[in-house]
Parts: sequence; C-alpha cells; structure tokens
Amino acid sequence: MQLLHRGDVGPAVSEIRNILAALDLLPAPNGQPGPVTYDAAVEQAVRAFQQQRGLITDGVVGPATYRALTDARWRLGDRSLAYLVSKPVSGDDVFALQERLLELGYDAGRPDGIFGQETEQALRSFQRDYGLNPDGICGPGTLRALKQLAPKVRGGRPVYLREQEKVRRSGPRLRGKRIVIDPGHGGHDRGAVTGGLSEADLAWDFARRVEGRMVATGMEALISRGPNACPSDADRAAFANEAGADLFLSLHMDANPSSLAQGVASFHFGTGNGTTSNVGEALAGFLQREIVARTGMRDCRTHPKTWEVLRLTKMPAVRIEAGYLTNPEDRHRLLDPAFRDVIAEGLLVAVKRLYLLGKDDQPTGTFTFDDLLRHELARAEGA
Repeated sequence: MQLLHRGDVGPAVSEIRNILAALDLLPAPNGQPGPVTYDAAVEQAVRAFQQQRGLITDGVVGPATYRALTDARWRLGDRSLAYLVSKPVSGDDVFALQERLLELGYDAGRPDGIFGQETEQALRSFQRDYGLNPDGICGPGTLRALKQLAPKVRGGRPVYLREQEKVRRSGPRLRGKRIVIDPGHGGHDRGAVTGGLSEADLAWDFARRVEGRMVATGMEALISRGPNACPSDADRAAFANEAGADLFLSLHMDANPSSLAQGVASFHFGTGNGTTSNVGEALAGFLQREIVARTGMRDCRTHPKTWEVLRLTKMPAVRIEAGYLTNPEDRHRLLDPAFRDVIAEGLLVAVKRLYLLGKDDQPTGTFTFDDLLRHELARAEGA
C-alpha cells in the first residue's frame, strides 16, 4: 500500500481519520464537505496509536500500522468469526475470543488475534460441550454462550503451562537448544540513528557476539535476518516458528526526544490484564537483572507487551532495549566493544539461569562465561 503521511488527502486519509475517531484518538468527523487532509492532529493521533501498539512511532501509516488500525476496529460480536484458509481473519475481536476460550479452559493457543486452526478447534470443543452446533463459527448463539459462563482457569493458561513444562523437561544443559537471535531493524530501516551510529548496525553486532557465545556452548543459534535485510516483525516470528526455536531474543536500542532518557528495559508477551507468558516473563527478568548488575545501567524494568514479535512467536520471546542512543552516557558505553561483550555475556547467562530452574545457580552478575562452559562440561561428563 502507499504510505500515508502529513499533507496527504483523499479517501484513504478519510478512512484513517474515521478509525482513529472510533478509537477515541480523534474527534468525530464534522461532516463538512471537501477533501480530508492528513494534518498535524491526524499525525499526532497516529503516533499515539503506534505507541499503544508497540509500532515505530513515526506518524506515518504504512502496512504494519494500517493492519493494526484495521484490526483495532473490531469488537467481539461485530461480525461472525471463522477459520478461512485462504485469508485468515484477524482483529481485536479474534484476540478477545481467544482470551475468552482460554479463560474457560479451552486451548486456543497463544492469543495472537489471528483466527487459525487452534482457535477453530478450541471453539468447536466449546460448542460441543455447551450443546451447540460445533461448526467452528463464532456467531450470535456462540457469543451469548461465551458471555454466560464464568472463567474456569485460574492456575494458568494451557499454552503457558506447556511452555513451563517444556523448559523443565529440557534440562539444565544448553547444548542442543535452538535460539533465534533477532537483531532489530536492518536494511533501509536503520532504527534510531545518532551521530552516525545506527541501531541496526549495533543490533547486528550484538547478535553476532551472542551467536558466537551460544555456539561455543553447543547451542544452535539462528539469526533472523542478514546484515542488509529488514524482514517485517511477522516474518521474523514466522522464521522462529518454522525453525522450531526454543527461545526468541530480539535485540534493540532505544531513542527519545529527551537526552535524559537512559537505561535498559526488557519486554515479554503479556496483555496487562493477567494473560502473560510465564517463561517469557521469567527470561525477561533474568535478562534485566543480569545486565543491570553487570553494567550498572539504569533499571527500566520489565514490561508485558503484545508486539508482533512477542505475540506471533510460538515460543517464549523477549525483546531487550539495551540503552538509549540519544543519551550521551549510554551511547558512549555502547560504542565500546568490550561493553557490548559484557551485555552479550549477560544475555547468555540469563538463558542459562532460565534452564537451571534455581539449581546450581550463582548470585546475579557473578556467573561468567568460563563458569558456564565448565558447568556445561561437567553436565556432559555426568550424563
């Protein structure tokens, strides 16, 4: 699709304005005749929406922002929902349906807002149990039944319980575990750029440093893009899913109009209302604590998000923002290869801590790469 930005006019801009108004991000259209303009108010509303959805906040409506806007229009009950092989239905209403099925104890998989086979199977199971026609279509009758029942699942959602069990069964050794390392941006998209330093290049450098350390421990490390490529977030998630990865690590740096903004933050899948990837949350916590302890960077904590790279991946996924390129102190430290080595080692140790499950562990910030290699060797000899 054609990019829409400030100054554009026409029906496409009118559609965007109407969606933003329906989301209470703009006043309702006044109905006055004449061309609809993509003005400063529309740009500000688009930025606000992009920030809410974890998109690049550039105020431009491209394919990702347009898809997110069209998904956000739908509320559960606005339309019938069904599995379509040729063109899967997506939207906030599908996400709400998946959440509801999970609350009732039906395994719809990770709630990703896309009506796929897992969602259809869960819906059919619910319909059979409730005495409805198990056609896999969420119409008025099925919707009424979904609203009438109280939630059954309180101890965790099936998909996330399986994540925990998979980690437990895989054992503490790193050898054989498959990790996708996702350096953010790339190609034409340089990400944050300050003083000739680009986020895309730094993320690629981080990915190679992490990859080397993981391979040295016997892990299988896959990088989601080449040095000059920039796949979409959905394509990055699809790459990890097709690879059957055990974990997904997305590497970024941040930027802010204020040069005072600084520090490291980690993100995992979660809706903010109780639905979260427990393993992803645990890994984000390990990453955050290790890097803060090793570097002394400001702790900007961990946060649940529904970004595509976290929502569409079928394995625990974490995104880390390792400092602000717009902050002089963070930028100066990130320019130092030795500092990037420290962060890379912290990432690897955090993954190891996840699989140790609290056994044979050491205090945060003290586990070295050499310790990890010795631990792996000891485990191999004792196997």
